Amino acid sequence: MKRHLYLVAGWLSLGLGAIGAVLPLLPTVPFVILAAFCFARSSPRLEAWLLTHRTFGPHIVAWRDHGAISRKAKVAASLAFVASIVLALAFAPWPWAMAPVVAAVVTGSWIWTRPER
Repeated sequence: MKRHLYLVAGWLSLGLGAIGAVLPLLPTVPFVILAAFCFARSSPRLEAWLLTHRTFGPHIVAWRDHGAISRKAKVAASLAFVASIVLALAFAPWPWAMAPVVAAVVTGSWIWTRPER
C-alpha cells in the first residue's frame, strides 16, 4: 500500500512540475526532485529514468549529493518570480497582488542561499 501511495505521489509531483514549466509562480525542479524521492521508494525504473534524464537528472543529482541548485536554475526561478509579480500587480486587486511578492521574497531568499554546482 505504501509503495502505491509513493507511486501516486511521484506522478502527481511530476505532473505539477510539468504544469510549473508553463506557469510562472509554480516551480518545476522542486516537484521533479520530489518525484524522484517518491519514485525511489516505489519504482526504481522511474527513479532511474529521472536520474538519467538529460534535463532534470543533473539537478536531481546535485540536490541529492550537495543540496545544490545551479546558477541557471536560480536565475530562471528569479525571472519566473518577476513575471508573476508583474502579472499580479497588473491584474490582481490589492492586497492579493502582494502574494507573489511575498512568495518571491521568501522562496527566492531560500533558493539563493543554496550552494551551487
